[in-house]
Order: sequence, then structure tokens, then C-alpha cells
Amino acid sequence: MIASIRRKASIYGAIAAMAPKFFLAYTIWVWMELLVQIITMVIFVAFWRAIYAETSTIAGLDLQQTLSYILLARIFGPLTHTMGVGYFGRLLRDGQIEIELLRPVDFQGQNYAMRMADLLTSLILQLPLLLIAVAFFGLRPPSDPLVWGVFLLAAVLGASVVFCFDWALGCLSFYTTEVWGLIVVRYTLGMFFSGTFLPIVMMPEWLQTVVNSVPIAQALYVPVALLSGITPLSEAPRALLIQLAWLVGLLALSRWVFSVSVRKVTVQGG
Repeated sequence: MIASIRRKASIYGAIAAMAPKFFLAYTIWVWMELLVQIITMVIFVAFWRAIYAETSTIAGLDLQQTLSYILLARIFGPLTHTMGVGYFGRLLRDGQIEIELLRPVDFQGQNYAMRMADLLTSLILQLPLLLIAVAFFGLRPPSDPLVWGVFLLAAVLGASVVFCFDWALGCLSFYTTEVWGLIVVRYTLGMFFSGTFLPIVMMPEWLQTVVNSVPIAQALYVPVALLSGITPLSEAPRALLIQLAWLVGLLALSRWVFSVSVRKVTVQGG
């Protein structure tokens, strides 16, 4: 059993090691992404300062709390990145899906390892953005190690939840010859329901109910709200349990949906 665990760890470790190499191969893209992020951050800070010029609080949040959340949401934006729909569509279009399914390793497991490695690499590359936010925009990250520990746990659980959601959504690619529409729908849902643009507590109650009924907010809003102090640490156990429930349910759903939809594979190219 130990030998089997070591073998699987070696396989998934080798798969995960490919993620940093991808970023190293496209260094210009990485620097351009950082520049765009800085410009976006400047725009968001100016926007919220203008909003708060006429009021002291919105939904119980003052300017500093809101800016802390917005800046952290930009820094940890990679938590919302997705690969499901586009990835499946590319495999079907190029005929690569046959090779992937024949590999002697769990298909979903290998993609999860790649996703986590890609996420870790992306977050490391966000460190310059964090330093800029602290130096020029007044971001004050929490000093309590417990807050950071809870944030990291929530981030891993949230990213895993959204991975399973995207996997199930990506399986719809097996039933169509073009995935562009699905990609647009997923991107739009991610931008609006993740809490990227504003804290979810600022939304009307009915809209908060809608947002909380889908799992996308688990990836960004839940961990960043804990890190920024919008969600107090006392509510962390409840938030983590909700994430865990989402993960268990979506993991089972994603594996079942894949087992059914993979029977509909139609290779478009090769």
C-alpha cells in the first residue's frame, strides 16, 4: 500500500511540475498580466474612493474594509481561474482526448494536480502585486497567523470546489461541437458570482441568496472575506463546513457526470 501511495505521489508530482514550466515559457505574457493587474487595481481604488466620497459606510463596511477586500480580491484572483470547459473543448477539437483517457492514471486526478500546481504558481507570481498594494494603496494584511491559516484552508477548499464544478460543467462539451458559448457563460458567472468586483454583502439580500446557491463564491469571496475581516474569525468553522459540504457533493457529482458523458465522446480532429 505504501509503495502504491509513493508511486501515485510520484506520478501526480511529475504532472504538477509541468505548471511552472508553462509560465517560464511565456515570460512576456506574465509581465503583461502584471501590468494589466496594476492598471486594474488603480482603477478599482479610484472607483471605490469616489463611491465613498458621499458616504462613510456601505452595508456596514467602511472605505478601508472595502479597499482591503477589493485589493485582496485582485491579488488572489487566480483562485477564480477555470480550465474545465475550454480544456475539454480543446481536447475534443484536437483529438487529444483519446490519448488522455488511455493514460494509466485517473483523468480527473491528474487534472486536479495540474490545477493546484498552476494555482500555486499563479499566486507566487502575484507577490509583486501584493507588495505594490501594501506600498502604494495602503493595504494592511492581517498579522495574525491564525487568520492566514484559515484563509489558506478556505482557499484550497474553495479552489477544489470550483474545480469539481468546472469539471461537471466541462462535461457538457461532450454533447456539443463548439464550446465558446459555454466558456462565455462560465466566465460571466465567475466574474459576477465570485465576488471579484464587490463584496457579496453589498448585494441585495435576494441576490445574495442566488449567489450563495451556486459554488463559485467559495473560491474567492469566502477566503478573501475571512482574510480581509469582513467575515469574522468566529464564523470560520461554519464557512469551512459549508465549503466541505460543497466539495463532497460536487466531487461525487463531477465523477458521475463524467462517467456518463464520456460515453458521448466524438473526436473532431486529430
